[in-house]
Amino acid sequence: MKSLLGNRGKTLWLSAFLLALFGLFLFVALRSGPLAPVPVTSVQVERIELAPALTGIGLVEARYVHKIGSVAAGRLKSVLVQPGDTVKAGQLLGEVDPVDFDERLRAQDAAIKRAQANVLGAQAQVREAEARAGFASAQAKRYSELGKSRMVSAESVESKRQEQRMAAASVSAAHAGLEATQQELAGLRADRLGQKQLRDSLQLIAPVDGVVIRREADPGTTVVAGQSVLEVVDPASLWLNVRFDQKRAQGLRAGLAAQISLRSQPEAPFAGRVARVESYADAVTEELLAKVSLIPLPTILPAIGEIAEVNVVLNTLPTAPAIPNAAVRRVDGMLGVWLLEDGDLRFMPVKLGAVDLKGRVQVLEGLRGGESIILYSRKSLSANSRIDVIDEIQGARQ
Repeated sequence: MKSLLGNRGKTLWLSAFLLALFGLFLFVALRSGPLAPVPVTSVQVERIELAPALTGIGLVEARYVHKIGSVAAGRLKSVLVQPGDTVKAGQLLGEVDPVDFDERLRAQDAAIKRAQANVLGAQAQVREAEARAGFASAQAKRYSELGKSRMVSAESVESKRQEQRMAAASVSAAHAGLEATQQELAGLRADRLGQKQLRDSLQLIAPVDGVVIRREADPGTTVVAGQSVLEVVDPASLWLNVRFDQKRAQGLRAGLAAQISLRSQPEAPFAGRVARVESYADAVTEELLAKVSLIPLPTILPAIGEIAEVNVVLNTLPTAPAIPNAAVRRVDGMLGVWLLEDGDLRFMPVKLGAVDLKGRVQVLEGLRGGESIILYSRKSLSANSRIDVIDEIQGARQ
């Protein structure tokens, strides 16, 4: 009898222990196991006037790039600047070896002086010929009057007229000689000017105030005519060549404000403005091209070719429902949100529109405004999920 009671007590004690263990397991499963409610945060659908934003990727470019080189082939004698140096308009940046240019210029100067002397001689000959012509004309006139009075013979009168004609011809010849010497002088001066300009082109001069961005040759290098040795840009001409998705670029126009985040300075965005929208688009990438200016220019200028993210705020849209982009889910291939109705979940498909810089997206269909929706959840949800609405989920971006 005692043995029977002892066995029955042990059975009851074991049953109670197993029941408590099962209760503990069930409690843990419902609180933190697979049957536990999913922690979620919720947000209310707002009706606002959304200012959509357009995001694109751009490259820093210079509107005007001055490629500096010589118009004559030669060997580089010196290069006085390095990339990154600031230069002033008219500053000497380098020089190509002039070889015998200076000697040729001096020879042309001597030839010009000879030609000038020839012009002076021709001018003296013109004055002499004109004086003789004047004297011959006066003599011919006087003999003509004497011939009428029969004081001189007709042959004498005709002789003086012939002298007058010869003197006039001498004047014409002297003028022709003067014109020839003047043309020769003009030709020598023009040739000298061309040689001087060619000589000057051997000096690499900065055309504008700017910054050297590229040096493509060093002293001792032989360069051909027209080859670029240095590139200088005007910092005020820096802008970005930006590509935007054609599907979302409606409303993009010149004058809109922009926010520019350079790859090297993502934490310090710059202000900008759309300078112009190109009249052609890239048919391969389906992107629209635009130029965005930096306003004002940053103190530390970005490198030419640096990548930047550009956000452009478009015109404000009419009042409509808007939700955080983080609340959008894809279920069975459909975009939508999880509605929170009296503690229950219901998936609502939505049609979305534009997105602003704060990550809010316009809802075109599916919501009216005022509904409670799930913003973040610790794991994927279903219509049968048990949830626990909390203020914040650790690790979720608020």
